[in-house]
Amino acid sequence: MGFARACSVALVGVEGVVVEVQADLEPGVAAFTLVGLPDKSLVESRDRVRAAVVNSGAEWPQKKLTVGLSPASVPKSGSGFDLAVACAVLGAAERIDPAMIADVVMIGELGLDGRVRPVRGVLPAVLAAAEAGYEQVVVPEQTAGEAALVPGVSVLGVRSLRQLIAVLCDEPVPEEPVEGQGRPDAMLAGLMIPGTGLGTGLAPAAALGDGHLPDLADVAGQPRPRQALEVAAAGGHHLLFSGPPGAGKTMLAERLSSVLPPLTRQESLEVTAVHSVAGILPPGEPLVSRAPYCAPHHSATMQSLVGGGNGMPRPGAVSLAHRGVLFLDEAPEFSGKSLDALRQPLESGHVVVARAAGVVRLPARFLMVLAANPCPCGRHSLTGAGCECPPSVVRRYQARLSGPLLDRVDLRVEVEPVDRADLLGHGGRGESTAVVAARVRDARSRAAERLVGTPWTTNSEVPGHELRTRLLVAPGALAAAERDLERGILTARGLDRVLRVAWTVADLRGADRPDASDVAVALELRTGIQRGVPMGTGQR
Repeated sequence: MGFARACSVALVGVEGVVVEVQADLEPGVAAFTLVGLPDKSLVESRDRVRAAVVNSGAEWPQKKLTVGLSPASVPKSGSGFDLAVACAVLGAAERIDPAMIADVVMIGELGLDGRVRPVRGVLPAVLAAAEAGYEQVVVPEQTAGEAALVPGVSVLGVRSLRQLIAVLCDEPVPEEPVEGQGRPDAMLAGLMIPGTGLGTGLAPAAALGDGHLPDLADVAGQPRPRQALEVAAAGGHHLLFSGPPGAGKTMLAERLSSVLPPLTRQESLEVTAVHSVAGILPPGEPLVSRAPYCAPHHSATMQSLVGGGNGMPRPGAVSLAHRGVLFLDEAPEFSGKSLDALRQPLESGHVVVARAAGVVRLPARFLMVLAANPCPCGRHSLTGAGCECPPSVVRRYQARLSGPLLDRVDLRVEVEPVDRADLLGHGGRGESTAVVAARVRDARSRAAERLVGTPWTTNSEVPGHELRTRLLVAPGALAAAERDLERGILTARGLDRVLRVAWTVADLRGADRPDASDVAVALELRTGIQRGVPMGTGQR
């Protein structure tokens, strides 16, 4: 009787659980039994592993073989267990020393010829292994750079099973030729889910061609929406653009992710882990350093927005936009059920998806931008444009954005049509993305210094209690906001959000704390009521 064990990782959402792969050989009729709550793709690993072992020059044991995946209560899916199963079987057959693989985490899919193919979710899997105390990880060669992002872990990237056997047995490592030179690497197909290319709204449209990022200087006119965009980027505030078609709402939203500061190391790891599990991590780019941008179509279902799917839930659009921008163009065209499902992640920064297979907590701290037309034809706000929508239709269309959802939106800006002078460039080009991004970085630095020692880094995350008790504004600055609260124009949540925006406006102009003019700007951005104050966010 032979016994050996290796380790692998089962992903539950974007979190990993270390799984012990145990192989047991007993005398009897040759059979291969796999237990431990595997899914269909994992059950099929029996045939893949057998063929890979034989084609790698090793002998398959002709005995009764039982492979157990422990803990058995955790659902396990995917083909990433193949490498650990193969090594556990070879360890039980004494082809390799069982002690060499007992504390090694192995992640990878096996081809029938013994090649090790990459799988999705390597980064969160290695993070889970490191947190569990494991120090040695074996991954496919193509994902070794992704696994090496985790500190304190020794990573071995292998191209084939025979290479791994040679390393474990201290034998000469055979050379594996690279097939298909000059063509796209077919091995990378395992990292991408079909249909999740760049055309699915995961990057601004202008950045899909030659790599040129959209620039704010390309936007003609629109000083007020540009200022609102800057405030949103500096404080992480949600934003609503409303206006007729062709006014530039989408152009502005596409340029927001370029204005946001680069991701910190911890934020990059969080975003990369989500994208790796979702199968949208670009090959050759193991670490996401820029704020992501996700723009789902208005026909998206609730499951595609917040996460879901068959079996264990998969990340949705709110998780793909984690630490970045979620742009909902034609927001009233989304189903009311989908829009209202955004309330929880907007407040908490994560989404909890409950399914029969389990409950998954997915990160979802994003900056939401909504774009909406005033009516179905889009001409309701234009003077003399001939809008033929009845008042009841206009009210019904605008009511698709529910009050509770809009109450969570800090900035609401009307985007006016561009006039001829601005469109032809007679008014001069506006500020570039680089200039605005520099001011945003300075404002975020001031907020981070003020919030040092707290779990918050941006003004939009600070609870209302802290704003009213510890982070006090200038005396008398809240007089106008208090009047709006008494009149019912503002809710209690709305007052807190006005305070957060006022702090952001003060940070942008370099002030120590907000004054009455900063609160007036915040009120105007939230309510749309003119307050008679300049909208500039720089030095006054």
